Amino acid sequence: MESGKKAEAGPSAGVNEEKQGREQWEMSEKPSAVEVCDDHEEEEEDDDKEDGGGALAGFVPGPLLSLKEQIEKDKDDESLRRWKEKLLGCVEGDLNGQMEPEVKFHSIGIISNDLEEVSHPLPLDSNHEGLVLFTLKEGSQYQLKLTFSVLHNIVSGLTYSNTVWKAGLKVDQNKGMLGTFAPQREPYEQILDEETTPSGVLARGIYSANLKLEDDDRRCYMELKYAFEIKKSS
Repeated sequence: MESGKKAEAGPSAGVNEEKQGREQWEMSEKPSAVEVCDDHEEEEEDDDKEDGGGALAGFVPGPLLSLKEQIEKDKDDESLRRWKEKLLGCVEGDLNGQMEPEVKFHSIGIISNDLEEVSHPLPLDSNHEGLVLFTLKEGSQYQLKLTFSVLHNIVSGLTYSNTVWKAGLKVDQNKGMLGTFAPQREPYEQILDEETTPSGVLARGIYSANLKLEDDDRRCYMELKYAFEIKKSS
């Protein structure tokens, strides 16, 4: 769901209700949900193709160097050396020459104006797979929160895509840029853009969602399927 919208998402009881639900959601903000089927994944692939695949036609990236090699390459440049020390902090001694960056996700949480912060460790255990991770009231503001660590090399242009379905109908998709992250010993905490849940009878119920994180080379670091519920505001 895109920020600043409000609407209702309809169930799949009839073509008219589905169409109405989708139109209403598109005028609202978005929540998140579970168990995405293969058809959902095909829809996302189609969306990626429409976006041009995220790469410029004919662009050939340069060779990937390990962070250790990059540091040693410019060791005689004092200004670059100081900048890299500031960027990397105290992790330079931990670098092992591995070229591929690694992102370890520790938790996913939700911050809302009508409930305390809820957090779940990642990866989800079998008791949470396919189950509702959180419940929100209709018309409430909320933000997803991710905690993760970056290892071995710099992750450039980390982006997220959060796609939402209800009763098999894709009702919304939100994309955003998180940024570029260097390895460090302390985990990063990133709070995604604020969203607003839709309101009304048709908006209530269980939603499924797929949260995907990639870098600017289309390298996927996490694809999380989860569910959430929207209930009547008391």
